[in-house]
Amino acid sequence: MKFSPSRLWAIVVKEFVQMRRDRLTLGMMAGIPVLQLLLFGYAINANPKHLPTAVLMADNGPQGRTLLYALENSSYFDFVRRVKTEPEGRRLLARGDVQFVVNIPENFTRDFLRGARPAILVEADATDPVATVNALAALNAAVNGALKNDLKGPLAFLSGTAPPVELQIHALYNPEDITAYNIVPGLMGTILTMTMIAITGLAITRERESGTMENLLSMPTRPLEVMIGKIVPYILVGYMQMALILLTARLLFRVPMAGSIALLMAVTFVFIVANLAMGITFSTLATTQRQAMQMSMFFFLPNILLSGFMFPFRGMPVWAQDIGEFLPLTHFLRIIRGILLKGNGFTDVVRELWQIALFAIVAIALSVKSFRRTLD
Repeated sequence: MKFSPSRLWAIVVKEFVQMRRDRLTLGMMAGIPVLQLLLFGYAINANPKHLPTAVLMADNGPQGRTLLYALENSSYFDFVRRVKTEPEGRRLLARGDVQFVVNIPENFTRDFLRGARPAILVEADATDPVATVNALAALNAAVNGALKNDLKGPLAFLSGTAPPVELQIHALYNPEDITAYNIVPGLMGTILTMTMIAITGLAITRERESGTMENLLSMPTRPLEVMIGKIVPYILVGYMQMALILLTARLLFRVPMAGSIALLMAVTFVFIVANLAMGITFSTLATTQRQAMQMSMFFFLPNILLSGFMFPFRGMPVWAQDIGEFLPLTHFLRIIRGILLKGNGFTDVVRELWQIALFAIVAIALSVKSFRRTLD
């Protein structure tokens, strides 16, 4: 049989007709590139500025205030809290409320005027090295340039070769700026999100395409019972993945595990259920397995880009951070990095945990409602 341009054209037309009928696929073909362009063009920023900073002001002299003004004018530091003790500042760092704590010690002004080179302590949450490296690099220039106007007249003798102020930087939780300490814990949440949603996203559509959906509908079961029955096996799969990742993180990458592994496993249960419920929702809404995978990909893309996994969360614009706050992966990454790297306890993670739990409740409600519609 010879090659026929007319038959070829008929097949091409047939494919275009099928493509036009599949509106979800058409939407994904246009939506995913647009979403990527918007996120990478507007939301992603590897040089975060205006980072929340707390200050411990034990000396209210003019030189200390000048230094704080200089740090704020560098655009990297926004002073949002004033603490009274060092432990209070450490708690803010551990919970992720601030990125830095600047400590102006007692007698700073007196020691400065005497030429004793007083020390300023800057403590940084270095769990994500990318979020702090540029700000820390700007510290020296900001501190040294801040006091130049003061080194005149009687203080001219301080403008020697050595800076009049000693800057001490303590990079907490990841002092060596090892990227794996930040990336590997983040991969735990990312892998769970991808696999849990993708696997359960095919659960109902697979039944429908294989012809076994009728048997499932004929069973005397409630929608919630069917959903739980489909979710439970994958909860065990999620825990197996979690155990494997934790073991690999410890043995291969030497990721520190300062907190409670039992607490981490308990929190992981809520996170797994939230993602499985979302996958079931996609599965009931889709008519084919391909559509379910497309929905899963459309959900996974903003999760990986806006959660703080690949890029610093505080480097994104406010609107992108607002979107990221709705995603369970954002809160799980804060929890897992806090437990492993900072040794956080339940009281430190409960603020993030309840937001994951709220997402799980909403996702379960949506999946039950859409599953009832599938039964009808």
